[in-house]
Amino acid sequence: MRENHGVTVEEAAEAIAGIDALLYDPDPKSKPSRSARLLGYSMTRHSVLVVIWVHREDMSGAWWGANGWDANPTDSNTYRKENEQ
Repeated sequence: MRENHGVTVEEAAEAIAGIDALLYDPDPKSKPSRSARLLGYSMTRHSVLVVIWVHREDMSGAWWGANGWDANPTDSNTYRKENEQ
């Protein structure tokens, strides 16, 4: 994640743990629909992040973090609008 997009595991964890995080499961921008998309804010990075999670295939019901990056303007606006309510 850090190598490809500059996002650290700690920054992604902040976004995931945020009380205002938005989870889309399944990820509407992914095919096949095995992943989920989370929009959350990283205090350390001072920005909204997109974090992609993938369902583990061992039937444990768990997830693993697959990737993360700075949200584009569309995702940032979605995050802000959903949290204004």
